Amino acid sequence: MNSFQILIVEDDQSVRNLITTTLKVYQYKYLTAATGQEAIKKSVSFQPDLVLLDLGLPDTDGMDVIRSIRSWSKMPIIVISARSEDSDKISALDEGADDYLTKPFSTEELMARIRVAQRRLSYIRSEDNSIRIFENGDLRIDFEAASVSCGGRQVHLTVTEYRLLKLMAVNVGKVLTYSMLVREIWGDALQTDIVSLRVHMATLRKKIDDQNRERPLIETHVGIGYSMRADK
Repeated sequence: MNSFQILIVEDDQSVRNLITTTLKVYQYKYLTAATGQEAIKKSVSFQPDLVLLDLGLPDTDGMDVIRSIRSWSKMPIIVISARSEDSDKISALDEGADDYLTKPFSTEELMARIRVAQRRLSYIRSEDNSIRIFENGDLRIDFEAASVSCGGRQVHLTVTEYRLLKLMAVNVGKVLTYSMLVREIWGDALQTDIVSLRVHMATLRKKIDDQNRERPLIETHVGIGYSMRADK
């Protein structure tokens, strides 16, 4: 039995059954909740490793559940919702969700997102233990020395590029919205700063990704933001 425990917050029984059946196949432990209040209580009582959260709950909006959990925990939250507008995704991610999966979804996609969340959780726990060296695939960051290398070669970054990379690294596997990144780097979320963000991110990606890498470490979520992929 997989020791990783998942809280499923879903009031639609057919969707809940699909998710629980899938988790059984992969031998995950799980809990279920059909309301927001039940989700909040179980997240506090059982402290699961991951929350799969529907936004359209009968007693409260799922956004309130995200806010409640984020007030005390960094546990990964994957939103699974029929709301498909970019504005809904951005709102959930800005509130603290790690990822967003739109209904209908494939079980293969769900499991891929869960595996990413597991890798992110390992980084969160390493961060809590005050890790000095961050490694993701061939990317290596020495936080104390503020130095970066890829595949053994030293990478020279500007101050802004390094701050962006560090922010992506400590949130590896999490989708960071444009406004979130801009606020962290420049302190405001002006449209001009978002344009500047895209320019800095483009140069950063050129420096840390080489032609031999099958997929870029920093991935673009069109209209939403960026995430650093947890490389194997």
